[in-house]
Amino acid sequence: MTTITCGLCPRECHLKEGQRGFCFVRINEGGKVVLSGYGRTSGIALDPIEKKPLYHYSPGEMILSLGTIGCNLGCKFCQNWSISRARDLSLLHQKASPKEVVALAKLNNVKMIAYTYNEPIVASEYVLDIATLAREQNIRSVAVSAGYISPGPREKFFSAMDATNIDLKAFSEAFYRDFVGGAHLQPVLDTLLYIKKETACWPEITNLLIPGANDSSSEIAKMCDWIVEKLGPTVPLHFSAFHPDWKLQDRARTPLATLTRAQEIAKKSGLHYVYLGNVASDHGGTTFCPNCQAAVIERQGYTITSWGIVGNKCKGCGHEISGHFEL
Repeated sequence: MTTITCGLCPRECHLKEGQRGFCFVRINEGGKVVLSGYGRTSGIALDPIEKKPLYHYSPGEMILSLGTIGCNLGCKFCQNWSISRARDLSLLHQKASPKEVVALAKLNNVKMIAYTYNEPIVASEYVLDIATLAREQNIRSVAVSAGYISPGPREKFFSAMDATNIDLKAFSEAFYRDFVGGAHLQPVLDTLLYIKKETACWPEITNLLIPGANDSSSEIAKMCDWIVEKLGPTVPLHFSAFHPDWKLQDRARTPLATLTRAQEIAKKSGLHYVYLGNVASDHGGTTFCPNCQAAVIERQGYTITSWGIVGNKCKGCGHEISGHFEL
């Protein structure tokens, strides 16, 4: 019986004939790694791009969002566990070939497609086929991902993306080991470095803060210092509030005070654009000009309520606001 290795992600699952990987959707069939459920989704919807979250890539635009099932991580706190940890292919209840997905985007007059809801990397063959057809039709691709991918597939995957939000779970190897299913931090950092240095893909980062797990001031400062040093101060960072879910029900919700503390640390580290999510706050979704501190984009939830950018520049002082503000 032939055992093969799936080289998509750092887990490098060794698969016997008929055996599925950690992600569940990749299986050894006839000595080859095959994606189960190709051309099927667990859901398709129209979302504001701010929901990804992406605040500096075509703000205010709608995006066609689709998900599948499965994930190559095992976050105890997963808020989409019903599809990410699914072991039932019948949840892929909607047929959607790459051509049909692109046609649906055009039918709804949207210029972007997001691969989201669960980890898109595990369905990379399907995602890349959609992205290739979409690019031919001048439709852009957005990946909402944890960035846990091996070097070869990383290049192919993120070179096909126009924007991404990478979920940086923590800045601790121990956290990835204990809370993320025995994963590792470094491959995610390598992904961020690759995206920033080697592609034209616009990156933003989300960090979900969990009380008593990854919310210490020292860890937040180390993470922010790394982002500034390695990626630059203009990469947007979204701090998101945790709520009890799946296997992590013994923690309280993240208080607003924790997120505002993290925001202050990030700004002291030199990050220009720092946001708060999953929590009500007066200015957590506001984009400020890093030069004159004017509010150049104000948001109420996912809705833009004021706009002060002209040609990627602050309307007040003329300072360039980093991002892509027009399709």
